[in-house]
Amino acid sequence: QLQLVESGGGLVQPGGALRLSCAASGFTLDYYAIGWFRQAPGKEREGVSCISSSGGNTNYADSVKGRFTISRDNAKNTVYLQMNSLKPEDTAVYYCAAAEEAYYDCSGPGGMDYWGKGTLVTVSS
Repeated sequence: QLQLVESGGGLVQPGGALRLSCAASGFTLDYYAIGWFRQAPGKEREGVSCISSSGGNTNYADSVKGRFTISRDNAKNTVYLQMNSLKPEDTAVYYCAAAEEAYYDCSGPGGMDYWGKGTLVTVSS
């Protein structure tokens, strides 16, 4: 059974950092573009960052550029999202998703084929 499992969420103060992990089971991520998406209460799900299957191409939402870094370790079948300088507006449920494509531009959630259940990130003092 194909599964994506996110971890690493939690409560952090503004200015703090978290690293999210997305581990795959039941399939290998080598041939999939992976994206991190988030959904805040009352808002639509939005793309945060995406990475190509090779890791050679990455995309970031303007709101997180310079603060978040996406990476992948195909040997560990895991994708990461390092989040620094967190702001209250980063509070959301963060989801990882896989697309059966080598590259995905992160324009929206509609192009993804598999989803995890999400992990909650709360940025608050």
